[in-house]
Amino acid sequence: MSSTTTSSTTLSSLAVATLGTPRIGPRRELKLALESFWSGATNEQALIDTGIGLRAANWARQNKLGVTVIPSNDFSFYDQVLDTSVMVGAIPAIYGWTGGTVPLSTYFAMARGAEGHAHDQACNHVHHGHGVPAQEMTKWFDTNYHYMVPELTRDQRFTLASRKPIEEYEEAKALGYQTRPVLVGPVTFLKLAKSKDAGFDPLSLLDRLLPVYIEVLRELAARGAEWVQIDEPCLVLDLDEAARNALRRTYADIARAVPDIKIMLATYFGGLGANRDTAFALPVAGLHLDLVRAPEQIRDLASLPRDRVISLGVIDGRNIWRADLSRALDTLEPVIAKLGKDRVQIAPSCSLLHVPIDLALETQLDADVKSWLAFSVQKIEELAALGTALAGDRGAVAALLQASNAAAASRKISPKIHNAGVTQRLAGIDDAMRRRASPFEERAEVQRARFNLPAFPTTTIGSFPQTPEIRKARAAHAKGALSDAGYKIFLQNQTKRAVRWQETIGLDVLVHGEFERNDMVQYFGEQLSGFAFTENAWVQSYGSRYVRPPILFGDVSRPRPMTVEWWQYAQSLTSKPMKAMLTGPVTILNWSFVRDDIPRSQACRQIALSIRDEVGDLEAAGAGMIQIDEAALREGLPLRRAEWKTYLDWAVDCFRICSSGVRDETQIHTHMCYSEFNDIIDAIGAMDADVISIETSRSKMELLDAFQTYRYPNEIGPGVYDIHSPRVPEVAEMTELMKLARLRLSDAQLWINPDCGLKTRKWEEVRPALANMVAAARELRELA
Repeated sequence: MSSTTTSSTTLSSLAVATLGTPRIGPRRELKLALESFWSGATNEQALIDTGIGLRAANWARQNKLGVTVIPSNDFSFYDQVLDTSVMVGAIPAIYGWTGGTVPLSTYFAMARGAEGHAHDQACNHVHHGHGVPAQEMTKWFDTNYHYMVPELTRDQRFTLASRKPIEEYEEAKALGYQTRPVLVGPVTFLKLAKSKDAGFDPLSLLDRLLPVYIEVLRELAARGAEWVQIDEPCLVLDLDEAARNALRRTYADIARAVPDIKIMLATYFGGLGANRDTAFALPVAGLHLDLVRAPEQIRDLASLPRDRVISLGVIDGRNIWRADLSRALDTLEPVIAKLGKDRVQIAPSCSLLHVPIDLALETQLDADVKSWLAFSVQKIEELAALGTALAGDRGAVAALLQASNAAAASRKISPKIHNAGVTQRLAGIDDAMRRRASPFEERAEVQRARFNLPAFPTTTIGSFPQTPEIRKARAAHAKGALSDAGYKIFLQNQTKRAVRWQETIGLDVLVHGEFERNDMVQYFGEQLSGFAFTENAWVQSYGSRYVRPPILFGDVSRPRPMTVEWWQYAQSLTSKPMKAMLTGPVTILNWSFVRDDIPRSQACRQIALSIRDEVGDLEAAGAGMIQIDEAALREGLPLRRAEWKTYLDWAVDCFRICSSGVRDETQIHTHMCYSEFNDIIDAIGAMDADVISIETSRSKMELLDAFQTYRYPNEIGPGVYDIHSPRVPEVAEMTELMKLARLRLSDAQLWINPDCGLKTRKWEEVRPALANMVAAARELRELA
């Protein structure tokens, strides 16, 4: 097998790099291997062998497609930040690690939690003891990928506890590939870490951490690595001088300690902004810039030291749209001419982890829509074509350039994208559409009279368990093995049982269970114009959790009601209030691949108008409570605080557009998942929902402090049941949580509900937990 090199100065043509590629496998091989291992069906060696095979296939694919700078150590069994924690020995004491190489059992306990005590674990399964919890998980910058948050202490010590970067470099080298290993940068690692030690800044641990990185770099250099890619996406955040000094110290120390290895410092997800001078002055051999999210950075290239290799992130690593290659060439050719080919690499804007693997696997997509898309394989082909053309041979890629031109031209004029009626309706939005008829205080009186609920009313967030029986029926219906009529009867029976059970345990406000819904975004996208859906376009959310985001390709409208029939059926079964359940426009937007030819705010307002239509039809059908979930509102916050207000203004505007057309007596609910509310509480207040439900059980109601300080006037359902855990909370536990809530808010404001929807839980967990929740509400009423 022919070998490649990562040194751009030795190449005869322009270097083509990837910063990382999807690790899940074209057919989700990693998911199947992980879940088989976790269930005990296969052993550790089988999982390791799957990893070896996936890595070899990734390197071979990139080599075949023309990548000349191939990464290694971009593969992970769970998450690259968790891999870094393990590499440097940042293992919290609860996991029982006492030194040496960190075993997979400990690795997965940190990722997923584990039954039994960590030091008692054998292999990957134990079934005794109280177990250990997983580390906290949160979003990787502003992507929909989740990382495991490092947990550090004031007395933290670091040691090389995993040789994964070194082993995978040697693994690739044995196959004939000279790769560029990838490491999460030490400053980014510490900036993302958390500590339970009050007033402690993990960044103060830098001097203890750096020796481990230097040890890894020295070993890589000794084994023949010429370049190492170190990712420091923290450079696109608002950094203080202490963080900038940490970056200066880090790369000065590395340059002194390991002078015989070249560092490609990778930044992505935005522009350097005020951190530009710091980044440009760091003693590294190369710098990668995201020119998709921050194209203005191309003007700064002349300011870089002349000995610096520049990696230009010109292909979007976050979205699935085909690049306009001719336009890219027109932009890049003068840059290359000025800088020189020996100083330039071209690359995606960031790792291709965030896009699906191969468009060729999609056989059902509309032909026009498919022609506008590019997944990981196609993006690498685009990079290779740009590299060839920029090296002076446009003729060799003429066919691909022509296809790119044709796709760009057809997308601009396609009636599948552009709908004059939607444009006209957007122009007609006025302030009256953004305001409820009366202020909350007046609405609340009307709603209390209508519903006559007890103090501390109980409800759930919406979904009930999606059992294997439900998934089997859905699959049979999709394959035609179960008729439409048969599937409808099946779903009605599921709904009826759920309604009867809720009545039996005494919930005050019921939900229908959402058994007909495959996903809270996909279900709505499938019924709206402007969305496309895939068969195999999976991307990793975390671990073995993969999603197929909808593709928002055109103007959005609602051809017909989407939820009214199921709400009517459920309400016909009971005299109690039945909440209607919708997903909000901001969440639909943030959990989709979004079109890049119009502003996100414009696309969101189109969705908002469609949800407004649905709200109106539900109200006309008799729905008195309508919940519009905005689980992802905070997730869309820009990385720079200066840009927050613009986003929050249009996000709140979209919520108000879809929710404000109802009468005073119609109660609008919303739900927001796992969010820090202090810094966006004004925006939450501006949404003016009658009732908001939020996660508070893990924080022991501390998240309510923001609502107390803000003097939030509307009603709140603080979650008392952590649905991300299989454990069933006792009545006393829920009662104590609500007592804490009562210290912060008035009794008249408080509802009682779980933290989130119950789709992923089992009925044997849900039934006793919700029965305990109802019992807790009764105790509280006696105390009030």
